[in-house]
Amino acid sequence: MRTGMLALAVGLLTLPFLTVLPPHKWLFVAVGIGFLLLFTRAYFVGFFLLGFAWACLSAQSALDDRLAPELDGRTLWIEGRVAGLPEVGEGVVRFEFEDARSRRAQLPQRLRLAWYGGPMLQAGERWRLAVNLKRPQGLVNPQGFDYEAWLLAQRIGGTGTIKSGQRLSEATGWASWRDALRQRLLASPAYGREGGLAALVLGDGSGLSTEDWRLLQHTGTVHLMVISGQHIALLSGFLYLLVAGLAKRGWWPAGLPWLPCACLLALCGALFYGALAGFEVPVRRACVMVALVLLWRLCFRHLGAGWPLLAALLTVLLLEPLASLQPGFWLSFGAVALLVLIFGGRLGRWGWWSSLSRAQWAMAVGLLPMMLALGLPVSISGPLANLVAVPWVSLVVVPAALLGTLFLPIPLFGDGLLWLAGGALNLLFELLAVIAAWMPAWLPSKLPLWAWLMLLLGALLLLLPAGIAIRLPGVVLMLPALFLPTAVPLPGRAEVWLFDVGQGLSVLVRTREHSLLYDAGPRFGDFDVGERVVLPSLRALNVKRLDTLLLSHADTDHAGGAEAIMSGLPVDELISGEPERRASGRLAEACASGQHWQWDGVTFTLWQWAQGTTGNQRSCVLLVEADGERLLLTGDIDVQAEAALLATDLPRPVHWLLAPHHGSRTSSSQALIEALAPTQALISRGRHNHFGHPHPTVVARYRQAGAALQDTALTGALQIILGEQGGAQGLREQARFWREK
Repeated sequence: MRTGMLALAVGLLTLPFLTVLPPHKWLFVAVGIGFLLLFTRAYFVGFFLLGFAWACLSAQSALDDRLAPELDGRTLWIEGRVAGLPEVGEGVVRFEFEDARSRRAQLPQRLRLAWYGGPMLQAGERWRLAVNLKRPQGLVNPQGFDYEAWLLAQRIGGTGTIKSGQRLSEATGWASWRDALRQRLLASPAYGREGGLAALVLGDGSGLSTEDWRLLQHTGTVHLMVISGQHIALLSGFLYLLVAGLAKRGWWPAGLPWLPCACLLALCGALFYGALAGFEVPVRRACVMVALVLLWRLCFRHLGAGWPLLAALLTVLLLEPLASLQPGFWLSFGAVALLVLIFGGRLGRWGWWSSLSRAQWAMAVGLLPMMLALGLPVSISGPLANLVAVPWVSLVVVPAALLGTLFLPIPLFGDGLLWLAGGALNLLFELLAVIAAWMPAWLPSKLPLWAWLMLLLGALLLLLPAGIAIRLPGVVLMLPALFLPTAVPLPGRAEVWLFDVGQGLSVLVRTREHSLLYDAGPRFGDFDVGERVVLPSLRALNVKRLDTLLLSHADTDHAGGAEAIMSGLPVDELISGEPERRASGRLAEACASGQHWQWDGVTFTLWQWAQGTTGNQRSCVLLVEADGERLLLTGDIDVQAEAALLATDLPRPVHWLLAPHHGSRTSSSQALIEALAPTQALISRGRHNHFGHPHPTVVARYRQAGAALQDTALTGALQIILGEQGGAQGLREQARFWREK
């Protein structure tokens, strides 16, 4: 039976590794063959085929529910219901919209919408909205959050921006009650940590600031501030131990069996906490796991500790096969499996401190290969931070927050408990700030398969029971992966990355020994692309420092991410086309027209129009030349600045031309294109941007001149090896079944 369950799990878990989904007819053939094989000795193959087919059919169903291509970018009036708790930040309201209907088109069942400057919304309200709809698409970079996979896993079939709206009905039911409770928690006196209390009680993390999330990530404590298996297990375990303690002391009714009552009460507690959190996917996963552990404790303890874990894994995947697309799924089940491995077969009894320290050590070592495979930051200080944070949150903050919420009808008592919980949480964040400043998170570069397999084997050896002689070689096996040298360009070559930053610009130029970043990506409100996209991509490419950060000009779509870059990496030199517009932070050197230098056989030359009167016209232009192949980065210069540039002795032709001003119709003049004769034109822009970039006239000019267009909105981040006379490789070419082409 266990072999069949394992085979079924493997079949379900193949989904994230597929580049395309098989056609329906072959999936139905797999189902038929799978059922037939169940009655043979190859029954495990049958279970695998059934799991594989079910996962693929479920994924195809989610893909089929995406917004139709012909509606991409169109504005429609739609009606539906606000689902979940709306998130409010920097004047933007973001929420999910269910049961969306339109008289003019068929819509996905679930949309994620943003309303800039919108009113306060409540869960459960029905609205009529004018929405500019978009198909699910995210930024694709060397290392970053896969937004498209996340949307698919949430079964969100489209996104959109609201133009206007009208409330049709007020909120009612459980969703409305949760929203009212959130407002009550956010209004409570809690040392400014009201948002943290809402996260712990309701699973709503929108009240946590960007700085809070940064501290949690650097210290490996994010799991403490989202309702996960740990929180659900904490409450259910407390209720179980309460009944068990009463029974042990003889205070439990003799005619009432204590074990079934303890399990039932613990399950009810888990379900109630899950309902408070809105039964989001991680919470459902935690409730399923707790329920199966309780069932194992009640009836199947003789089957071993691994049985409830395997049963929970299968239950979660059968109910929602797309759960495997989320990193949290792998981390949660991986963490529980490690705890079973460490504590399940031990001899003797450990004290609570020894158990906690061993658990943190096991998490740090055992989850390291998974963190690297998922492209997640690794917190070096995580084990130390969790030694303090786990018991503090579990035994102090969460009980006080839940009890305070329970006793809110008694104002002084309930508010007093929330005040204590907020104070305890504030102390924790002050400690985490110290730890994060001392040892921030590490995001290593992507490992080749052989190095990752060595790391995995080394971690498994280190987790073997004490006394086994082969544990020590595990450290040796892990070292190559942790200190693997990065591939760098040959002398005379330059590796160029045009990052996918939406409506903005950021370009990395790296030679054998040096790195230059041209622009730092945009910042819009609380969304800093420099911090969330550019900096992680630089770290993933193993860029440990920047010799030069060159900001073409000071507009936020080019320089908005600069502070985050300089906070995350050492920067030797800062140059700007508009140094006087830097209101705060490090002073920048002015762009010196005609300045040139050479790194590892690659030549760099700066130019700026001295008579420029606007920020765009004063953009600092960079020419990079490697073995006769030229790349020209133009910032946002317009037609007048282009004419001034052509009046110089700029080397021609230019093989790679970054289309000025994202392809605006005020740039990319016919004279510029004819004079430079680019073979490739690069466009960095956001899909469906409201500026209309690139302008159709500009696109036509480049095509008429024979230049191939490379558009980050369509290709994702682009990699070019300057000096090899080759082409560009877009990251969207790496096939994923959920990714738009």
